[in-house]
Amino acid sequence: MVVERAARPSARGRDRRVETRRRTWQILALVGVWLAGAVVAGLLAFVSSSTNVVVASHDAVVRPDFSGVAVLHTGPVLPDVRVDSGSVIGVDIRLGKADADSVDDLVDRYALLASQPEGQVAKVTDAVRGLVVDAAIRGAVIGLLPVGVWLLVGPVRRRELAARIGRPQAAVCVVVVAGVALALVQPWTHDDDPVAAGEDWESLSAFLGPDVPVPDDLAGVEVRGDVTTASTHRLIESALDTYDASKTFYADAAERAAGLPLRNPRADETVVVFVSDRHDNIGMDRVARAIADAGGATAVFDGGDDTSTGSSWEAFSLDSVSAAFEGFDRWGIAGNHDHGDFVPTYLADHDWTMLDGEVVDGPAGTTLLGVDDPRSSGLGNWRDETGLTFADVENRIADAACDADPRVTTILVHDANLGREALARGCAELVLGGHTHVRAGPDRVEGANGEVGYTYTTGTAGGAAYAIALGSKPRRAADISLVTYKDGHPFGIQWVTLQTTGVFEVGNWVPLTYLR
Repeated sequence: MVVERAARPSARGRDRRVETRRRTWQILALVGVWLAGAVVAGLLAFVSSSTNVVVASHDAVVRPDFSGVAVLHTGPVLPDVRVDSGSVIGVDIRLGKADADSVDDLVDRYALLASQPEGQVAKVTDAVRGLVVDAAIRGAVIGLLPVGVWLLVGPVRRRELAARIGRPQAAVCVVVVAGVALALVQPWTHDDDPVAAGEDWESLSAFLGPDVPVPDDLAGVEVRGDVTTASTHRLIESALDTYDASKTFYADAAERAAGLPLRNPRADETVVVFVSDRHDNIGMDRVARAIADAGGATAVFDGGDDTSTGSSWEAFSLDSVSAAFEGFDRWGIAGNHDHGDFVPTYLADHDWTMLDGEVVDGPAGTTLLGVDDPRSSGLGNWRDETGLTFADVENRIADAACDADPRVTTILVHDANLGREALARGCAELVLGGHTHVRAGPDRVEGANGEVGYTYTTGTAGGAAYAIALGSKPRRAADISLVTYKDGHPFGIQWVTLQTTGVFEVGNWVPLTYLR
């Protein structure tokens, strides 16, 4: 009797262990089925996916693949371009419509973008990452289908079905599955071979011939063209000259900016780099970032006029400034040339805090107030009102500043004149603006209430003579400013100018003495 009593629990324990192992293997099998289905479905979804973006000022269709190369289809006039993507994932980019006055202008734009490609590369990379995430989600959901069916049917019903399924039923299932697969693939249909199928890729230097020097950093670029592109050699040669001049000028300037004699901030100080009126000159973005790093900046103010027309084709400029100041705290407003809602909306979608007439937290524990220029993209919280003049908006900003408690630290506007009334009432410590393309200040202003403030206008960060600055070098002197904050207040300003000759000028650091 004693032996029998001891054996029974041991048998029950073995049964439980067997059942536990069985369930564990079943769960692992289901997870394996889900994972395999998710991977296969996700890969198929990824390679068949595409997305529409604006690349190089064109509407473009981006399709990922596993070729390991990035292929840019430019159309019938210019040759297609291919470069190594640097990973197993490749991308096929097919350019559509663009906004340009002539083919010459378009080719020059290509050259300038190619010389400062960071913004465009980041944009395509983000687009592909989005497709990866979408495909992974689709694959995970599709992979759950067989697991869900298996669990919903249950063990009893599965045994019943297995008992009923014989060879004829199995054969019918195989035929049905094969028929569905054939209907999806349709191997009997054939498209005409594309024109490009008979063309070979060749290096850029071989395409242009021995008489055209190709920059060393383009040695890995391959092109593919036909008779329609053979007559565009002159355009491509001109683009190479523009590419080389632009890359050399701005790369050299950025390298030298790292050694500029800028004031070093102390541990209790915060420096904000201030750019305005870039007007599409993406070449200056790397220079501005180099100056910011040299001056110890950790945040950026954008005073507007990043574009010349505010059109969606100018997204390359917004991509560039966003890439240049990656990792910085970023605030901005739209200028008078940033017509419409595209610019502020696009920057807001790329992690910029776009000011809209409300007082917000600024850098280093400060407060910040700003609004888009009333002559362009809207009036912040006052957008629903029409017919407001420049003076109306100036008074609205002053009212908002004077209603704030404590006093507003910084007012960021495109035109510093929008902050005149706020300073006149003594309701702001510092007004920052641009617009004139000429640096002015900082000028001390005593308000009616006895409080002191400053107004400062930075020059054009893009070196713009008028509304266009895109070029192989600045069209006029380009200005970048550095604003220092300490103990929650503006503490000083320093400017840096890059002349069209490539020579830097560094202004003295000017303290804002009203803080003492």
